[in-house]
Amino acid sequence: MDKPPPPDPIRPSRPTRRLRWILVVGGILIALAAAYVHFYLYLPLGSGPAGPAVDAADFEAPWTDRQVLLVGIGDSVTAGFGASPGKSYFDRLVTNPPDEFADMNGRSLSRVLPNLTALNISLSGSNSLEHVDHIRDKLPVQPLEVFGLVVMTTGGNDLIHWYGRTPPREGAMYGATLAQAQPWIENYGQRLDAMLADIEAKFPGGCLIFVADIYDPSDGAGDPESVWLPAWPDCLPILEAYNAQLRKVAAKHASVRVVPVHDHFLGHGIHCRKFWRAHFRAEDPHYWYHENIEDPSDRGYDALRRIFLRAIVQERELIGR
Repeated sequence: MDKPPPPDPIRPSRPTRRLRWILVVGGILIALAAAYVHFYLYLPLGSGPAGPAVDAADFEAPWTDRQVLLVGIGDSVTAGFGASPGKSYFDRLVTNPPDEFADMNGRSLSRVLPNLTALNISLSGSNSLEHVDHIRDKLPVQPLEVFGLVVMTTGGNDLIHWYGRTPPREGAMYGATLAQAQPWIENYGQRLDAMLADIEAKFPGGCLIFVADIYDPSDGAGDPESVWLPAWPDCLPILEAYNAQLRKVAAKHASVRVVPVHDHFLGHGIHCRKFWRAHFRAEDPHYWYHENIEDPSDRGYDALRRIFLRAIVQERELIGR
């Protein structure tokens, strides 16, 4: 009896055209979601040193043996909010932490100013209106033999508080229009002028005042809504006007130097991953801010310390007189 023919082998069925489209569209959506997370939600802090290099040659010998008082004035940035212990920019200006980066070992003011003392009167959450009182009440007049080195951050909280939770007002103008803010901007200039004059009067033996300009966590985009804060259409013009006042007033005082924090921090804010933006930093595309967006991270404080220190180094001959 003849055997029946073997059955045909089972062949896998081809996916239907509809299924292929589902797979293609699904893959595209997954890729778009991954790109959105990578470029819009992921803010990597990075690791290691941050900010410009500081030349070791400037710290090989003491600058002076005179008495020098380093004073910190201002808001949470100078107070070191969010920094690890000993790693605020003010602390690192005074002395290097035990786990200092190799490229900054021995590069601190205590290394070159053997008779240095420090006083930090800054306060987290404070604005420039309060800094007037802090200078008046918390900074004593110094003896004639003391030279003052003052580092200062003021004005940032005037702009960002209280993130739209209250109507804009002087000292907390988030959400204001440029026209509404104009008198407050003028007042800031007058107030800063008075603060600088008061600081100078507290140091009859002379001083140098290093005032940071105000940075921009939006990396020049002016879009706080991208991190779920209320939209503020005029935030960049107001920030630019505040910095313009700061520079204008500083130019009136021979003892004052503006520290270019704004430019150094561009590209390290909420758009740090977006390579297509003008301020993208390919060498360090990382976020230099704390989780609250307004203060630096540890790497941001490292960068701040370097920016301030480079500005101070440029004036070492004046300090050594």
